[in-house]
Amino acid sequence: MATTRTATTQWKGALLDGSGVVSLDTSGVGSFDVTWASRSETANGKTSPEELIAAAHSSCFSMALSHGLAGAGTPPQSLETKADVTFQPGEGITGIVLSVRGQVPGLSAEDFQQAAETAKANCPVSKALAGTTITLNAELVG
Repeated sequence: MATTRTATTQWKGALLDGSGVVSLDTSGVGSFDVTWASRSETANGKTSPEELIAAAHSSCFSMALSHGLAGAGTPPQSLETKADVTFQPGEGITGIVLSVRGQVPGLSAEDFQQAAETAKANCPVSKALAGTTITLNAELVG
C-alpha cells in the first residue's frame, strides 16, 4: 500500500532577509525554523533543506542496509549512518557523502562494503536524488 508523507513550509519575506517554519505534518513531531542564512552560512539553531535531506537519506539508507543484511542471514547489531549534504549557493546541492559504521557478526569487510553499495543504489531516497553525486564510506567495526 502506498503512503504519502507531508511537510509544510510557511515562508515570509524575500529570500535573503525572510524566514520560514517547516512543519512535519504527518508525524507531528515538530516544526523547525529555516532561513537563507541557515542554509548558506551558519545554522544558528535553524535547519535547512539540505539538513532535512540528510536526515531522510541517512535513515532510508540505514533501513535499506539493515533489510539487505538481514535478508542475507547477517542482521546487523547496529548501524550508524551519517549523511553530509553539500550546498553551494548559486549552484545547488553538489554532493552527498554517506558514511556508515556497522557491527555485523559473521560478515567480512568486503561483504559489508558490497551490502552497503547495494543499499546505496536501491534506497528510495538515493533513487530520488539520482541527479546528485552520492559517495559512500562503509566501515565494519567490532
